[in-house]
Amino acid sequence: MALDRPPDAALIVRRPARVRVLWLVVLVMVLAVLMAASVVFGSRDVAWSDVWTALGGADESLGQAAVAKRIPRTLLAVTVGAALGLSGAVMQGVTRNPLADPGILGINMGASLAVVTAVAFFGLASPTGYIWVAMAGAAGSAVFVYTVGSLGRGGATPFKVALAGAATSAAFASLVSAVVLPRNDIAGGFRLWQIGGVGGGSYERIGQVLPFLAAGFALCLLSARALNSLALGDELAAGLGERVAVVRAVAALGAVVLCGASTAVAGPIGFVGLVVPHACRLLVGVDHRWLLPFSALAGAALLTAADVVGRVVARPADIEVGIVTALIGGPFFIHIVRRQKVREL
Repeated sequence: MALDRPPDAALIVRRPARVRVLWLVVLVMVLAVLMAASVVFGSRDVAWSDVWTALGGADESLGQAAVAKRIPRTLLAVTVGAALGLSGAVMQGVTRNPLADPGILGINMGASLAVVTAVAFFGLASPTGYIWVAMAGAAGSAVFVYTVGSLGRGGATPFKVALAGAATSAAFASLVSAVVLPRNDIAGGFRLWQIGGVGGGSYERIGQVLPFLAAGFALCLLSARALNSLALGDELAAGLGERVAVVRAVAALGAVVLCGASTAVAGPIGFVGLVVPHACRLLVGVDHRWLLPFSALAGAALLTAADVVGRVVARPADIEVGIVTALIGGPFFIHIVRRQKVREL
């Protein structure tokens, strides 16, 4: 899935270490503020006194009960956002495809279809089982999209793969609806899950998914230096001693684990993995040793902010976070396509 031409020279800029550290501090502060806002704001605002008492375990008042419910929701948004942002950066690095994103490439929807099928036809009920099935579906979808995008002349160009992913995602979404709609016993629970959201966050769900996400984070972050070599092209990377196929397989496995686990616990949330890496490259350049952790932090910040916006603008109802990220990511996707001058389309 290599790019047909070298990356835009304007993007290949080395940022001084002090600039990167400054942006890192800013990003951590922004994330902290957003997490505080996520706890305080919602269908009803709460006082800081309720926040402090709720952190101590109190839940007698409405405000304290609201805080007790919002804390795991916030932690889930941070965790899933970090996973999606990191997986998007890794996918773009592995494929050298500026349009790579778990949602656009159909990976999230493949995980969704696998979970829905397992629940509807095989009686899957174990939360851990959801995660394993979702990861298998994500991996199968990734292989299918790459295979379809490789057909024809020119092989797997970025835009052929993006088109294959978009078509696959639409087809899988239709199949999910076809499986769920006749089943009234599961339709209610899956309807909101299909949109993607973190409203059902709990410490138990976070604890179930955390080992899988930790493994995905480790695989992705350990691939950072090798991804820098891949950015120079396969031949140069091999000349530098990298085992190109192994590097791609390990990094892609980490991204698939993150996508599958995130989808299992929060549904198919799109566009975070597309928007975040491009924004982070403007801040810290293209060195994956910096880009990957920045993408994780920025993804956490974006999803947390989207969740806060969804709760505030539609009070007392909630707009699911998947809708908010789609409103942000859709125009950005169009901008990326136009900037790349997609002659293949």
